[in-house]
Amino acid sequence: MGRKHRGRAPRKGPTRSRHSARVTGTVRVTDAGAFVETAEGMFRLTQRGIREAMNGDTVTVSLHRGPGGGQRAVVESTLTRSTSTIVGTYDQTGPLGVIRPLDSRVKQDFFVLPRDTSAAREGVGVGDVVSARIVSYPSRYESGVATIERRLGGPDAPDLGIRCIMARYDLEDGYPEGAVNEAREAALDVDAALADPLRRDLRDRFLLTIDPVDARDFDDAISLERTPKDTWKLGVHIADVSHYVAWDSSLDLEARRRSTSVYLADRVLPMLPEALSCDLCSLRPDEDRLAMTVDMELDRRGRVRSFSLFPSVIRSRIRLDYEAVDVLLDDDGADGGAAGEPADGARAAAEKRALDACAAARGAEVDLKAFLREADALAQLRVGIRHARGAIDFDTVEVHALLDDAGMPERIVCRARTRATSLIEEAMLLANECVASWLADRGLDAAFRVHEPPSPDDLAGAAKVLCEIGAIDRGQAAGIKAGDPAAIEAAVEASRTSGFAPLVNALLLRAMQRAVYRPHNLGHYALGADAYCHFTSPIRRYPDLLVHRELKRALAQERLGRAAARERTPYLTGSGDSSLVRVLPQLCRHASTRERIADAAAHASQKVKVAQYYQERVGERFSGSVSWIDTMGAFVRLDETGAEGLVRLSALGGDEWWDLDEDLFVLQGSASGRTITLGTRVIVEVLGTDPVRGHLDFKLIHASRALH
Repeated sequence: MGRKHRGRAPRKGPTRSRHSARVTGTVRVTDAGAFVETAEGMFRLTQRGIREAMNGDTVTVSLHRGPGGGQRAVVESTLTRSTSTIVGTYDQTGPLGVIRPLDSRVKQDFFVLPRDTSAAREGVGVGDVVSARIVSYPSRYESGVATIERRLGGPDAPDLGIRCIMARYDLEDGYPEGAVNEAREAALDVDAALADPLRRDLRDRFLLTIDPVDARDFDDAISLERTPKDTWKLGVHIADVSHYVAWDSSLDLEARRRSTSVYLADRVLPMLPEALSCDLCSLRPDEDRLAMTVDMELDRRGRVRSFSLFPSVIRSRIRLDYEAVDVLLDDDGADGGAAGEPADGARAAAEKRALDACAAARGAEVDLKAFLREADALAQLRVGIRHARGAIDFDTVEVHALLDDAGMPERIVCRARTRATSLIEEAMLLANECVASWLADRGLDAAFRVHEPPSPDDLAGAAKVLCEIGAIDRGQAAGIKAGDPAAIEAAVEASRTSGFAPLVNALLLRAMQRAVYRPHNLGHYALGADAYCHFTSPIRRYPDLLVHRELKRALAQERLGRAAARERTPYLTGSGDSSLVRVLPQLCRHASTRERIADAAAHASQKVKVAQYYQERVGERFSGSVSWIDTMGAFVRLDETGAEGLVRLSALGGDEWWDLDEDLFVLQGSASGRTITLGTRVIVEVLGTDPVRGHLDFKLIHASRALH
């Protein structure tokens, strides 16, 4: 059935051949083991095959036949290093300092040499957590050496886990003085802005914003009205960040370097200083703001008949949050569909905010409930249109820690799609598509959002598992293997009424490629869109800012002529020569990388807070289901909060070895014959937590049948 495991399972080495293939790739270290990602595919490294390489390094590997006939890899040489700093716990061994990395992907300890005074300089003691710069990397013959750059805190510091994440991912919470000064000096001048013949005054139009209740910046607003022709006029209005952030300015260079805001569990690390992100570019109610507008006319079936793009001056009237909107939509007797609905106190607060918003809207002679019902109806039509063309909507659930004033977790909630979030999401998706199609139709270079089709092998693997556990039938599996988006969406849709929904979404989502930024349009597979870009969040994403600039340049060229466009666009350096075009491929690659880092850091920060939350619940028991299985053991998602923890092989119960079928994700006890599969219902006990690492460990108490 597979390899036997109990704790750390014995493994046989590869069968080496005299002439083994050699390829170049990138090392990826996960809890499930170490792999090398190459142009030829992903290969597992043997137990000792990683040698001196570290996660993210570019290496040359040799490929050998492993147990079962598959190919395994061994690192032969390290070409480039991806890690220059480490975060770890400081210890002392004789005259040597020792840094034990907190990142489980880094397998080697690093020494601080006796002549190095960095520990004394930073006031570091045994047990403190430090950030250190690597001086020399470990090899087969020598240990690695590092020097301490700063002390992050003692082992009991409440925000130590978050500070470790910031250090691990090289995230900063300050801004260079030049960028801060430029942001502080920026000013709103509506009269000067309206002197631009392209900019339109929309301050008499009713607009509102809808964001999370704890949002600090509001970069998108919507307007909606019925026309005399019984069509909809939907407006999406986005903060005009490019008006204040000039190309190659200090602000621009710093935003370019960061590329994205990072949303950690207890803080935001904004791409732009708060003077812009939380003030001048935030579409706060009853304040004039500069924007970029997409006005779209849609017929009664929700299809786009025409659209126009232009800079504008707007004035938002109402600030709403998702919970309040769901309350207002629920009032018409429909189910709000809010997974993880707020608790009674939070619900009451949302109801009060909803009533206050209705009162404010009446002052503007607007029926807020009617406005939202129209927007909701249009959103549902747009969902249907996207599905008909092959879009795939995965039901992802975000585990989110709600913190008290001291930054400690009070509650863990699951944030899922609701009618309120869908209402905004559909409007933003449509605006992004319109802008992307406008740019693509003109053959313009911009930061397009590209999602390529998944590999047939990845889809086949997911379909095989889902068919084996009974989540889909053979006909559905055949469609998924063929890469048919309609078959994938049908499987996701069908699972919504069964207990298989989390597994179907997780396995199929893992089979997808990751969306990236590219200078040219290549379409978006999951959205079923011929062209797509990010236009709606220039406060927090640099690619959106690039799109705004190119859009403004092209609009000016079309409506005012080449000379006006060149005068307005500082990155144009000559006739037909654009410095933006030359650096755009690099900017897109950098933005894709920074996005992955921001997502990983945000996810890791939530795990830190989840571990803190369960720190006071060690010994308590909870129900859940198995969400993943690998060589570490079984990951369990708790019903109560959606939090995920690990039942290690040694905590599965019984003194026996476990066979792992890595293809079907099945664990089977060698003596008892017990099986644990994806979806198995379990009761677990919280065995321990490690908030600094964000680890949550369970012990299996009882396992029953898998979900059906």
